[in-house]
Amino acid sequence: MSTEPQRILVIDDEPQIRRFLRISLVSQGFVVYEAASGHEGLELALKEIPSLVLLDLGLPDMDGQSVLDRLRARSQVPIVVVSVRGQEAEKVRALDHGANDYMTKPFGIRELLARIRALLRLREAPQGSPEDQRYRNNGLVIDPSERRVCRDGMPVHLTPKEYAVLERLCRHSGRVVTQTQLLREVWGPSHAEDTHYLRIVISKLRQKLGDDSGAQSLLQTEAGIGYRLMIEPENADDPAEKKENLP
Repeated sequence: MSTEPQRILVIDDEPQIRRFLRISLVSQGFVVYEAASGHEGLELALKEIPSLVLLDLGLPDMDGQSVLDRLRARSQVPIVVVSVRGQEAEKVRALDHGANDYMTKPFGIRELLARIRALLRLREAPQGSPEDQRYRNNGLVIDPSERRVCRDGMPVHLTPKEYAVLERLCRHSGRVVTQTQLLREVWGPSHAEDTHYLRIVISKLRQKLGDDSGAQSLLQTEAGIGYRLMIEPENADDPAEKKENLP
């Protein structure tokens, strides 16, 4: 990661929450900016160009979902919604409109810090189209440039739908992809409610990727919301390395 301190913008109207987050983030070496309202947060986002935004939805001057829309219209900065609103509809709306993650208050600070670090690592990873990157997790290697998946050196045979779901989860690795988004992109708009199709494919993927244990450490479920693939991209520019990893 960069040697310069990462800048975190906290947009939350509760002073005690801002203080708690400031102390926790500063202790990890982050520079923290605070905003108590939506308009103040938008102004700071333009002025300070944060590395990541922590956004509450219950703001005094405007709804946090509107702040999310305006932030996303201006920038691709990672945004983590941290809100007391735990309804599925709120989470789906935020994620579909560009939030990278969503945590419900009260939350564990260690989990929040881990998600922040993961998003910042992805932000600093070499950029390019998904086809220019390779994804690795232990013995699993996914190479979109050749539409190939290998596990412990052996090819993994996926159906077209299984591969399409996996490719989209890779494209947004580390963040939640909603069920609605996956269904619309893979099966088409008319199947946006057919969640049973997606559950079957996810179950098959877990088996084939070796992630069919109860822990689901690789392909995680956000109940009622969507799925998160915990795998990070790496450079795929070295043909010799690619040949070594993929038979």
